[in-house]
This record gives sequence, C-alpha cells and structure tokens, in this order.
Amino acid sequence: MTKPLVAMVLVALLAAHAAVSFGENRAPLLQDGKDTLYRRVLTRPGAVLVVEPGGTGGTPVDAFTRWYVYGEQDRAGTRWLEVGADTEGARLAGWVKADKTVAWRQQLVVAFTNPAARERALFFDDWDSLAAMMALEAPASELRPLTRRLVDGGTDPRVVAIEPNRHIDINDRFYLLPILAFQEYFSDSGHLLRGLKVASVTKVASVTPQGHRQTPPRQPRSKGLSAADAKGKVRKLAPFRAAVVFVIDSTISMQRYIDEAREAVEEVYRKVQDSGPADRVTFGLVAFRAPSDDPARSSRLEYVARMFVDPARVRSPADFLAAAAAVREAQTTTDHFDEDAFAGVQLALDEIPWYQFDARFLVLVTDAGALEGDASTTGLRAAEVRSAAAAKDVALVVLHLKTPQGRGNHARAETQYRTLADNPAIQDSLYIPVKTGSVGRYRQAVAALAGTVTELIERAASGAPPPARSARAGDTTPAADDEAARVRDLVDRLGHAMQLAYLGRRERTAAPEVFEAWISDRDLAQPTVRTVEARVLLTKNQLSTLHEILKRVLDTANAGLLEPDAFFDNLRSLAAQYTRDPRLADRADARSLADLGLLAEYLEGLPYESEVMRVDLDTWSRWGVQKQQDFIARIKSKLRLYEIYNADADRWVSLAPDSPPGTQVYPVPLLDLP
Repeated sequence: MTKPLVAMVLVALLAAHAAVSFGENRAPLLQDGKDTLYRRVLTRPGAVLVVEPGGTGGTPVDAFTRWYVYGEQDRAGTRWLEVGADTEGARLAGWVKADKTVAWRQQLVVAFTNPAARERALFFDDWDSLAAMMALEAPASELRPLTRRLVDGGTDPRVVAIEPNRHIDINDRFYLLPILAFQEYFSDSGHLLRGLKVASVTKVASVTPQGHRQTPPRQPRSKGLSAADAKGKVRKLAPFRAAVVFVIDSTISMQRYIDEAREAVEEVYRKVQDSGPADRVTFGLVAFRAPSDDPARSSRLEYVARMFVDPARVRSPADFLAAAAAVREAQTTTDHFDEDAFAGVQLALDEIPWYQFDARFLVLVTDAGALEGDASTTGLRAAEVRSAAAAKDVALVVLHLKTPQGRGNHARAETQYRTLADNPAIQDSLYIPVKTGSVGRYRQAVAALAGTVTELIERAASGAPPPARSARAGDTTPAADDEAARVRDLVDRLGHAMQLAYLGRRERTAAPEVFEAWISDRDLAQPTVRTVEARVLLTKNQLSTLHEILKRVLDTANAGLLEPDAFFDNLRSLAAQYTRDPRLADRADARSLADLGLLAEYLEGLPYESEVMRVDLDTWSRWGVQKQQDFIARIKSKLRLYEIYNADADRWVSLAPDSPPGTQVYPVPLLDLP
C-alpha cells in the first residue's frame, strides 16, 4: 500500500486548493504547525449544532459528518467548535461540542478488501494489543482460533469488533473508516505491517436530496456474531446474475479463436437451457483492432473497437449467436504487431450496464501486446484500465495466446497483461498464458471459464450459501501448463468473492458499530494479503484542480527533456503559484521535489510514502530521455483516468448536509494518485 508517484500533484488538494479564491469570506483555522492545511473534524454520535457556544437545543447531526473548523471557544469548562460545510466561509453551520468530534487531519480512509481471500479483520482496543499479536512467532496459531471464537458468539477483552462476513463494497455502498493514527511494525518474517487507528460508526440516518431523513435497517452488532449468523443461514440467491463478455482481437489470424469462443458459448447455452439458470447467465462480445496512420488502411480495418453483443440486450441464445456470427477477422494488417486491446476493454466498461449483473467477467483474448498511452485511442496504460474496471467491480481475465508468430512480443505483453489482470477481490492475477497459442488449449480454457461461471449460477439458484473458505488454506495451485484447471480455480474463487459482495449488497451489510480501534492493514495469518486498501477522498473541485496541475506539470516535464535544469526551475514557479508562497520561485537551492514544498505538509503524518518526492535533479538528469518519457506517459494516463472518475456520477458522495457543488468526494485509491 505505497503511493507510487505522489508528487507535484495535490498542490491544490488540501494544500494549495485550500488557499485559493476566498475573497472577503472567512477561511477555516489552520492545523497546528501548518501553513496550508485546514482543520477538519468528523462528528461523533450524538453531536448537535447550536447557534452560539454554550447554547441549548439545536439540530442533531449525523455521525461522521465532515466539517471545517472556523473558530474555537471555551464556555463553562466546555470547548466548542464553530464549523462550516465548505472552505470559503459561505456555509457556516453553527457550533458543536469539541468532545462530540474527532480531528481528521487527512481525508484518508480505508476500504475492506474482499474477505474471500483472507481471515476477517479484527478491531483491537489499543495498539499494544494489536502489536502483541503482530509480535507472535506464528500469529495464525492464535488469530484463527480467536476469530472462530468470536464468530461463534464469544468475546475477548482485546477485541472490540470483527469485520462482517459479507463484503462491504465501498464502490456500491459508501462508508467511512477514517485513519486517525498509525504505527509500523517489522515482523520477524521481514514483513512491514501497519497498525491503523480507525474510527467507524454505522449511520443511523441520512438526508435525501429532498431534505427528508431516512433510517436504514439496523445492522447486527459486530462485537462477536450470533451463533445463528456463525452457522450461516441459507439465503436464496435466485436473482444472482452473471455476465461474461469476451473482448477479442479480430485482426488477421484470429478467426479460429473467435469461432472457438462462439462455439463454447453455444455449448454452454445448450447445457443450461433445460437446467434453469439460462436467464441468469448471459454473454457479450466486443472486438478490437487498432488505429492506423494510413487513411486507406484505416477504412479497410473498419473499426478500432466495436460492440457486437451487449449482454444486457441478449434475450435468448439465438440473439447471441446471430450477432456474434458477424465477427470476422480483418482482411488487412494493422500498423504494428500490438493492437488496441485497451480500446476494446474500455468500450465494454463504458457501454455495458454492469449494474444489472452481480458476477461481472470481462475476458480479453489476444495474441499481441496492447497499444498504450498516446498510441492507444484510450490514452490509458494497463494500471489505469485496471482501476477503471475495479471501480465497476468487473473482473478482467486475460487469455494471452503465445503464438510462435509473436515470440518477440510475448515478454512485454505478459508484463502488461499481468498488471491488467491483477484482481483485488482475490488478490491474485487472472492472467492465463495459453502455451504456443494452441487452439485446443484455448478451447479447453474458454469452456472451463464459461462452464464454471454457469456452475456458480446454478449453486446460487439452488439457494446454497457461499462455501466457508479461509484465506486459501489448503488450496492447491494448478499446474502452470494446465490452463483449464487454472481458469476453474480462479473463477471458483472469484465466484465466492462475488457472492460475498452480492450478499453484502442484498443485506445492506455495514461497517462494525465501533468508534475507535486498531486494525492491521495486512492479514496477520498471511502478511502478503491486504486486509484494507487506502483511499483518499478527493472533492470534485480537488480532482479538477489536480487535473489542471498535472497538465501544467506535463508541460514542465516536456520542457525538461532537453534542459533538465528547466524542469526544476519551472516547478519552482508552479509551486510558488499554487501554494501562494512567492519565496519558492527563488529557491535555487531546491534540488528535489520535497525541497520545493509541493505537498510536504499533506504527506507528513501519512502512513505511506511518495516515491516521487525522492526524485531530485540528479535523478531526473540520469534517467535519460526514455525514462523521462515514461514518466510523462504515466502522468498522461493518470489525467485520462481522472476524467473517467469525474464522469462516474454514481460514486460521488456528500460528507455534509447542504454541501455546495464541487465538494462531493470520490474514494480514489492511493495507487491512482500520480
């Protein structure tokens, strides 16, 4: 959970952004020892807003509402805070007791990973209790029996709560687990573990856009689950639906693979027509090629990416087969061996209504590497395409056909596709290399994938709950040359994770009802497996400013390709402009990004480090043009990803009532920061 390339970027987020466009309005108070970061608080349960400090009555406020602090007063031994919804002083809300708030220095939160791949997280009462567990020679030997005891309804004085046994998808149902403090611990096995002090509370009410208060269904308390819950009630998953969308390279030499995919789907449809789940598993098909600089060739290629079958529109097997029959390989070659695979993937992500499906599989089939960055019509790289898919909970499976013709291309393509197929739900890669591009091996892999998804639907339709699995315990890894077995294993594990997420949505599973506690960011039984992922809550305004800043940095970096000194000279001017500190423009002694003060205050105190802050003038010069261009390409790809996030209307959330436009937040994964 490190932050690759976090520099030069959030100049306007919480740092510079806070200092812009106040006019005559009041500004919030600054955090102690900071020049740019404002004080923020979250309300505790029972917080009430009053007109004056020491006042009575007032208006109850939802727990975990975010406010900026504008004033502070003591009245009769009680400390009061004046709070507002924005940073411009335009929406002052009133006064609240300080002991009904908790300071939130950075808008950093954690989101649970899917528990299908690990033990459930435990919330410890203090750091010492968690550190003692980390220090054990074999933490699993104590952790697993402790977890089982809590699941069976028992208690332990060290543990105040346990993570629910369903997946809480922050993309589907937003929740807050803000980080208040952290500690680091190096285990005897050499793993860096972080203890995170988090705050959590289940909101008891919310305000609709029309101003009406709604009370969600109460959630079971998490301080040890009931015996009934531990045994696992059978919950019928009849509405559980799946979509499998093939995104296939349709260039010369790919017809046999196109036909095999179509025939595999036809076989699946024949099998399920009489067994019942035919209306709950559906298939789609997207084909892609590549752009061409030659207008005549571009015309003959017909398209870069095209939707042939939208799974949401398939009403019968005949619908799919008729539409899929139109997919034919190209009759002319493209400009390069690499094709625009990301164009096909992004088309499927953008145009298919994935919300209609609970299990979402996108299967990329190609024998070539992917055009990326400026060479792709998407402007994206593998990491950003993966993030776009993760935001929609779409699992990216890659069937990489390692044909003899592409021998010189295989290594680079594999690197791309392993990154693309890295799946956060099971914390494993869904990359499947098909040895020699064998049609027989490919046929078996596609049949295994379609068949295993169908079995998943049949189990759900029967009312069977997800099987109890514990963090891959006892799992056996299929042989590397058995593509079909590897596909079955991955899809089975994914299906388990998707059912947990589905049940979490159906049952409106909430975060544990505990206010402050310590959790580990790694599964103590398996330190290589993440328990939580860090997210930064960026506002609409901040994301817009970040986009603007990065475009300026892009111009600066381009100038520095020929003149390395110009890179840092221009960054000094940029830092001076956005941090409102004219002294930075004259900091000739600044030799690194950290010296320039870009984000220095924001990054202080975070449990993660920015790699880019260590970049100095000597490093930039030593990189040479190729590495510098790679750096520029990464920034360009991030810009495109932020545009995708900005357009993702369903996932923008308001943290305070009557928040002005532009202050809604989006849970951006730390890894997506530049």
